[in-house]
Parts: sequence; structure tokens; C-alpha cells
Amino acid sequence: MTIDDDAQKKAWLEKAGILAEALPFMREHNGETVCVKYGGHAMGDEKVADSFARDIVLLKQVGINPIVVHGGGPQIGAMLARLKIKSEFIDGLRVTDADTVDIVEMVLSGSINKQIVSAINRAGGFAIGMSGKDGNLIKARKLRRSKKDPGSNIEKILDLGFVGEPYEVNPMILDTLEKSDIIPVIAPIGVGPNGETYNINADTAAGAVAAAAGAARLLMLTDVPGVLDDTGRLIKEMTVERAKTLIQSGTISGGMIPKVETCLDAVRDGVGAAVIVDGRVPHAVLLELFTPSGAGTLIKAR
Repeated sequence: MTIDDDAQKKAWLEKAGILAEALPFMREHNGETVCVKYGGHAMGDEKVADSFARDIVLLKQVGINPIVVHGGGPQIGAMLARLKIKSEFIDGLRVTDADTVDIVEMVLSGSINKQIVSAINRAGGFAIGMSGKDGNLIKARKLRRSKKDPGSNIEKILDLGFVGEPYEVNPMILDTLEKSDIIPVIAPIGVGPNGETYNINADTAAGAVAAAAGAARLLMLTDVPGVLDDTGRLIKEMTVERAKTLIQSGTISGGMIPKVETCLDAVRDGVGAAVIVDGRVPHAVLLELFTPSGAGTLIKAR
């Protein structure tokens, strides 16, 4: 046996050992539904995107039911810039007028959705893309926000245009897909009472879908390692109460607050646990589900 043969045998043994260690976790999650929010920044690296697609296919093949809900903020911004359409943000939400919502739907339900579907299918899965408008999957209403004017202290109602919030997710569609070989890939576009198109924050849409599907896990793939403590170290696990305390103390701040709040809402609505994890890390989904320490910050009821 040559040195190369020895090296190859060692590599195979290491892979066999990894599979053996993962097996108990595969059994634990067998038959469960896992909703994965796939973020715009996490989609930026082609190799990581291919790795993500293989991970999703593997989940399905070992008896887990994955649902992918994706964002696409950077891609929407790039398209609006190409078309010379100015875009404004208020409290992290894109103001979406009639012209902008058409572009948002085109990018989310079109190019991004189909890229993810194609990647999963290339990896051996059977993915089908849809938006919240298909089959009235996600019913939405206009999002109402208010902001206090610092000068007059008067509460002002903000008009975000066609930005929506989900109020009902059709579980029949999700149940039907769960019983099949299909992996749903969902764009966060909702339908209003009169057929209006609403742009929904992808985190919010993923949380609503996870709750409607009775998911055991909501995985929020983002571009940070997870929730960090005051010293910058990753908090691997926390209860709902601790998360609320950290928000009040300011330890959880800025853009992390809405992500954690989405996790809290999902857990409150029956999702087993929610995890904020760095989607830029190869095989982040598998690391979170199939290793003892996980890969991000897990938030659970208690």
C-alpha cells in the first residue's frame, strides 16, 4: 500500500467516523420539519451556495422535511440601482412603492428563487419554487409603523408602501409538500385581501412559515456567528426570558434585535427552537443539526 493509499484510507475512515457521530442526531430529527431562512448575504458565495443546496438535499434524504424561505435584499438593491430607481429605508425596511414592488417581486420570485431551486435540483433534490402568492400561501396586510418625532414628540404614522406583514399562512400547502419528495423554496411575497402584492421581510416570513408548519427548528442563516455577549463571545444557547433581558440591557442591539424577536415570536407560536447561525460557513445547516455543540445561538422556550 502506497503513502497515497494510506492517506486516502485515513480520509475515508475520518468521513465514516463523522457519519457515525452524526447518526444519533439524524435519528433525533427524523420526521421533523426544519424551516431555513436563507439570507441575501449568505447567498453571495457560489461555493457556499452549492454547499447549502447539498445540505438541504441531505436533510430530505435522511428523513427531515426542509422548507427554504429566502431573502434577497442585496440583489434587489443592485437591480434597483441598475434601473436607476431610488430606494429608501426606514428602520431597516425598504419603502416599497408600486414601481418598486414589481421589481422586488421580479427579483425574489424570479431570478433568486430559481437560482436556489436549480442548485438544489443539481444536487439531487426535487425543489419547487413559489412565492407567498401561490395558493394564497402567505396572506398579508399592510405593515403599520409609527415613529416619534424627536422635536415635537408627536407620534407619526409611517407609510412604507407595499410592505406587508403575514397574518395567515396556509398549512394545507405545507402539509401536502411535507408528505411528498418536494422541497419548497419560498419567496417572501405575500398577497393582500384584494390581490395586492406585498413585500415581506424574509425573517418575518420564515418565522410565520415555520410556525404554520409546526417546525421543530427555525434556522436563521445570516452573516454573523450568532448572538454575542458583552465580551464578543458567542452565546450558544438561551431561553426566551434571557433573550428579552439581553435586549433590554442593550447587549442585543441594532439589526440583531429584529432577528431575535422573530425567533421569540416563532418559539411563542409553537416552533421547537430557533437558531441564528452564520450562513457563510460551509455546511452551517449540518453543523447546527448534526453536531453536539451546534453552530450558532439556539433560542428555546425554557
